[in-house]
Amino acid sequence: MMTRRITQLLIGLAMYGISLAMFIRAGLGLDPWDVFHQGVAGKIGWSIGTVVVVVSFLVLLLWIPLRQMPGFGTLANAVLMGVFADIGLALIPAFSHLGGQIAMLAGAVVLNGIASACYIGARLGPGARDGLMTGLARRTGWSVRLSRTLIEVVVLGVGWLLGGSVGVGTVVYALAIGPVVQLLLPLFTVPVKAPVAAPEAVPATS
Repeated sequence: MMTRRITQLLIGLAMYGISLAMFIRAGLGLDPWDVFHQGVAGKIGWSIGTVVVVVSFLVLLLWIPLRQMPGFGTLANAVLMGVFADIGLALIPAFSHLGGQIAMLAGAVVLNGIASACYIGARLGPGARDGLMTGLARRTGWSVRLSRTLIEVVVLGVGWLLGGSVGVGTVVYALAIGPVVQLLLPLFTVPVKAPVAAPEAVPATS
C-alpha cells in the first residue's frame, strides 16, 4: 500500500507541475498562488519553477510558529511541482488563437484536479500552502474557508501588482477546481488500514 501511495504522490505532483505550465501557456490567467509566482519570476528573472520551489520552502518556515509538521509528501510537493512546471514550459508551446487557449485552459483545470486528488489522496502530508491554510485556521480558530480566502486574496493582489497574469482563467480555476477535486478524490484516496487491536488475554482455566 505504501508503494502505491508514494507512486500516486509522485505522479500527482508531476501532473500538477505540468498543469501549471498549461495554465501559463493558455495565457488566460492563473490561480492566485501562481499569479504570485509568475509576478515574482518576472521581477527577479528566475524560472517560475524555481520560484515555486523557493516560495514553498519559505512558506514552510511559516509552519514553525503554527506548529505544523511536514510529511514526506510535503517536501516532495515543495520540490517536484516546480521542477515539472519548468519541464512542462520547455515542452508545451504557447497558443496565440483563442480556441487553442480555451482548450489548453480546460485541459489544465482537469489535469490539475486529477493531480490534486492524486497527491491529497496519497495521504503523505499536505503541500506547503495547504498546510499554511489549515495551520492558520487551527491556531486562530478561523474557518478553513476564511483562512484560505485571506491568504489567496493577499497573494493574488501582490502577484497582480508584480505583473502576474490575472484573467478569466483565474475565475474559471476558482469556480471549477473545488468541484473537480471533490468528484475525483474518492477515486484516488488510498485507504489506510487501522491497526489491528491485540486480542484480549483469555484467562487460564483450571
